[in-house]
Amino acid sequence: MDTVTRAHLAETIYTEIGLSRNDSAEILETLLARIATALAAGETVKISRFGTFSVRQKGRRIGRNPKTGVEVPILPRRVLVFRPSQVLKAQVNGRDLPDDE
Repeated sequence: MDTVTRAHLAETIYTEIGLSRNDSAEILETLLARIATALAAGETVKISRFGTFSVRQKGRRIGRNPKTGVEVPILPRRVLVFRPSQVLKAQVNGRDLPDDE
């Protein structure tokens, strides 16, 4: 299985837009830093035709230790949630989107 890396993304910017490799890498790093900063601040990041990233606060709750079965407290935490767009789902699943009529 292949993995998309920062280098792959920067190379795509370089190839598709024609900027220098350094400029392409800088643009990518600026974009990723902006997304990370927004999510750390609790903002939602929506990328058209791709999906939405958001941070959700999960409260304190009781869970169960899978080995012992004993109830244990689970501390509050923030979790990152990604909801793919219908377009992305269709592309990944190899389907066409229904035509809007």
